Amino acid sequence: MTEELTVGRLVNTHGIRGEIKILSHTDFPDVRFAPGKKLIVIPADGSPKFDVIVDSAREHKGMYIVRLKGYTNINQIEKYKGSMLKVPSDDLVELPENEYYFHQIVGCDVYTEDNDSQPLGTITEILQPGANDVWVVKPPKGQDILIPVINDVVVDVDIQAKRIKVRLMEGLLP
Repeated sequence: MTEELTVGRLVNTHGIRGEIKILSHTDFPDVRFAPGKKLIVIPADGSPKFDVIVDSAREHKGMYIVRLKGYTNINQIEKYKGSMLKVPSDDLVELPENEYYFHQIVGCDVYTEDNDSQPLGTITEILQPGANDVWVVKPPKGQDILIPVINDVVVDVDIQAKRIKVRLMEGLLP
């Protein structure tokens, strides 16, 4: 079964003609909410998921106003407020070289440049505090290690092997 990736959340209705307000959770909203694109709706009430097709979309005050094919009034769509919108993981936008999706990085083992046989730990989370991302690495024992995602630290990323090699700067280890 293909993994599904969250691209947005249906936060409210917009008007009475079946349009919805979507809070985007994707770096590519123009691609994800383009006319003709398929989205998977995961209802907040736990009812079965289903597919919808985007009919039209526009940005409005930091959200996207989207009309879905087959939904023409507020009564048809109102019950789906709070639902998550997803896409299959095989429907990814091509990224530039040396850029990765979060789901590709989380779960990777981290090795140091000096010790290629013993992993430092596994990436469990990605923080976005500002200028660069920070990987949270969970070692076999002890407290988490925070690795800044900068060229001076990240030496090699091998998504296929789920291995990342880093150069530890002074002060990175607890």
